[in-house]
Amino acid sequence: MELIQNQVEALNLWRRVTVSTVRSDAPDLTARQLAVLMTVRLQPAPHTVRGLASGLNVGKPAITRALDTLSRLGFVQRRRDPKDGRNVFVERTDKGDAFLDQLGATIISDEAQVAARPALQAVS
Repeated sequence: MELIQNQVEALNLWRRVTVSTVRSDAPDLTARQLAVLMTVRLQPAPHTVRGLASGLNVGKPAITRALDTLSRLGFVQRRRDPKDGRNVFVERTDKGDAFLDQLGATIISDEAQVAARPALQAVS
């Protein structure tokens, strides 16, 4: 698959993926919520509010608000650290993984359409 060639193509891909998600039945997530969800999925565990805040360079209250929404949606779960009850671990859920799997499939599909355009135009 050909890589995205420039910023306009990258932004257009992002726009198409965003439009696809808006049109779907999936919940609309803010950029912060999506960043938290992807971090929990893609970065090695364990995840804590403090660690997520540090990694994303935002305040703990912002992470807590994002986690509140993601928890209500069933995309992440919180679990007390059995060794230190003051710590709370943030964990992936199957539902959150399924949401990101679908998002990844949408990105791949839309990027493939961008990559195919020059070949289609050359045939015309």
